[in-house]
Order: sequence, then structure tokens, then C-alpha cells
Amino acid sequence: MDNFEAVIGLEVHAQLATDSKIFATSSTQSGNLPNTQTDPVTLGLPGCLPVLNKRVVDFAIKLGVATNCKIRHESVFARKHYFYPDLPKGYQISQYDKPLCEDGYLEIRSDTGMKRICITRIHLEEDAGKNTHLDHEPYSVVDLNRAGVPLVEIVSEPDLRSAQEAAAYMKLLRQTVRYLDICDGNMDEGSLRCDANVSVRLRGAEKLGTKVEIKNLNSFKFVERAIEYEIARQSALLANGEAVVQETRLWDESKGATRSMRGKEEAADYRYFPDPDLLPLVVDEAWIERIQSTLPELPGQAFDRFRSNYGLSPDQCELLTEEKLTAHYFDQAASVHNNPQGIANWITSELFGRLNRDGMAMSRCPISPQNLANLVKLIDDEVISGKIAKAIFEEMFSSSTSPASIVEKRGLRQITDSNQISTIIKRVLDENPAQVIAFREGKTKMMGFFVGQIMKETGGKANPQLVNELLTKELA
Repeated sequence: MDNFEAVIGLEVHAQLATDSKIFATSSTQSGNLPNTQTDPVTLGLPGCLPVLNKRVVDFAIKLGVATNCKIRHESVFARKHYFYPDLPKGYQISQYDKPLCEDGYLEIRSDTGMKRICITRIHLEEDAGKNTHLDHEPYSVVDLNRAGVPLVEIVSEPDLRSAQEAAAYMKLLRQTVRYLDICDGNMDEGSLRCDANVSVRLRGAEKLGTKVEIKNLNSFKFVERAIEYEIARQSALLANGEAVVQETRLWDESKGATRSMRGKEEAADYRYFPDPDLLPLVVDEAWIERIQSTLPELPGQAFDRFRSNYGLSPDQCELLTEEKLTAHYFDQAASVHNNPQGIANWITSELFGRLNRDGMAMSRCPISPQNLANLVKLIDDEVISGKIAKAIFEEMFSSSTSPASIVEKRGLRQITDSNQISTIIKRVLDENPAQVIAFREGKTKMMGFFVGQIMKETGGKANPQLVNELLTKELA
């Protein structure tokens, strides 16, 4: 396999988070009873005309600007013909030769640094319904609630060279649409999914190999595993002198393999032509500028700012900027107390750990950024120890109470009085003469025993650093 090189491009579909469909008024809300969110346009009834949802265009332009695309001043909707029950009218309204957005790029972080992945086009289209094949039945059932839900399809250039790069690019796309608030990115529900185009060629060759498309990958793990399998499958065929067949395949997670679905269609198979029911979409410069002015800080910008302004490590920046809500949480906490490193550590360890344990999203976090920052400040001001802080954190998580009020209510202030600690140290040493002798004979592990006894005497409230300093002095 070392003799071969993979060439990968992704076609990512993102459902836009509008209240109504792209060409009709019925709801886009998920989870309702089958076929309750339809209308004459969705059902393809004769005489019904589609009307473009303006908010869909706003969202698509926003994504185009965020991915450095050129926005076409005039784009055209086309009919993509195929006969399948999930689209009753027998064609899908999409964009073909004149898409809304073109020639963009995103930059992913790879093992060798930043790598630019070019975007060929971003175009608008309607989603299809859901066709379910029933086990042991001679028929299928169709739910048209999803038919007509607005989609953007983001088509990359074949710039990806590994499954890991493909997953990193898709993760960045998901981050981007979520930062823009145009798609919820729920891959389990199909809000974000991709088709991977994979080919293999001899390393150093210019000509592309035969392309195979893997359809409907809806998790980062599936993207990586399906592409890795396909690279290995095609490499083995070529190494044995066999040809790769151009086709569409599906990923079978239970078998850990791709399987053939159908022969790969070409554009001519879909008989594209401009939709006569829809006028060309005209976007002027003022519209683009208005959308551009609403753009939030994007994931890469937040990453760079956290590195330069807060001095955090790349791993910390990646964790804290993965979700916009987490980045805002950190910013708010860091504005309350000037210890970004300490706050980052508490968020990425204790807070993330507890949220994951309870299966809770950041949006439901019961600890406010102000309270977390004040907890870190109590540690820095030596009001409490790190050990006590963890107990306070648990109570904060359960009750949403401020750390200061918990400290006062439970009498958890750290003991920092040298005389008080010295008195306790002398008492502990007097009560354990055998251990003192053992320590002076070279059993230095006794130090841990003494510290444990002192902390027990003080209920864990003695300043650990001061305890160690005074204990070392007393034993000497």
C-alpha cells in the first residue's frame, strides 16, 4: 500500500435551520409523526409553484462568505431528475452549472501544519423524504416530512490525502455551520452528512484513479473507517493488477466494509435543465455586505485569539473552541479572574468530565462562568486548597450556588496561620514517635504519613504548601 496514494474529495450536505422548507411553507421541525409536515408543493401536486425562502439564501451566503467563496450575483435552480418515492414530483430542485457560491477554501490543522482544502462550490437544494425498507415485508414506507427541507451541499476539491484529513475537514465544516447558527450539525439525525469520493493512484502519478463514491456517512468515525477501508480495497485491487470499478458504495458498520450499491451516475443521467418555475436568483453586493456584517468570530479565529491573548496550548485551544458556547463561557470566566490557564484547566478537566458523566450539553451547565472563575480565584488567593475546591465544585454543580457562600456556610476557609499549623505538627509528631524515628533513619516515605495526619487533624483545610514547609523544618 505504500506505493499508492489516496485522493479524496467530500460532498457534505448540511440541513439549514430555517422554520419552513426551501420552496414551501410547511415546518422543518424534526421528530413529528410521519407525513404531518407536508403541503401541495412538497407532495408535488399538479399546478403548485415553488416559492424560494429568502432566509435560506441568507444562510447560504453566510456560509459562502465564511468559507472564502465568491458569491455569484446570478445563480440558477435546476431540475435533477430521478424517479424514487422520496420525492413525489420525480425530480429534485438543485443547482447545477450556476451555483450560488464558488472557489472557496478552509484550512485544517494537519500533522505537517495548516493545509488548505479548496471548495469547488456550495449550492442550494431541497432534501428528499425518508424511504424505509421493512424487514420481511414486500413493500417500503415513505415519510415526506423531510422532503423540501433546505440543504446546502459543500463540494470540496480532491485535496484530501488521508481518512484523518477528511475527518478533520468535516469536523471544521461542522464547527463552522454551528458557529454561524445555520445548522445544528446533529449527525445522528442526518442534519449533517457526507458522501466521500475516493480514488487511489501510484504515488507521484499525475493522473487520477477511478473514483468510487461512498454515500451517506453520518459520523466522523464512519468517515474515517469507510475511507480507510476503501483505500485498502482499491490498493489491493491495483496491486493485484485488477481494475477499480466506478460505482456508488455504502458503508456497512456491522461488517466494517463498504458494499456495492449501484453503478455511479453521471450528470447526464439526471437530465439537468433550468427549472422553469423559478426565476434566476439575483444577489447584489449590498445583500452580500449585509450578511458579511453579521458574521460572528469563526472557529479558526477563536483558536488563534486564544493562543495569542491567553497563551493557551494548541490542545487547550482546540477543546475550548470546539463549540461556540464553550468559547463564550471561557471568555466570560477569563474576564472575571485573570488566570486563563487555571480556568482552562478546570473547564477541560473537571467541568467537561462532569458534563460528560451526566450526559449534559454545555447549554445546560449549572455552573456559571462567573462562579467557576471565582472558584479559581479562591484557590489562587489561598482561601481554599485545590482538594477542597473539588468538593466545592461538586456542590456548585448540584446547587448552582456561588463558591464563596459554600465556603462560608461549611467553614472551609484554608488555615494559613503558621502558629496554628506548627502547634498541630508538633502534636502529630509527639503522638507518633516511632514514625519520627523511622523518618530520621532514612524512611522518607513517612513524610506522606505525617502530612496525611495533619490534614486529617485540620479537616483538609491546612495550606498544603505551608504544611510541607513547617513539617520539613520541624523534622530537621
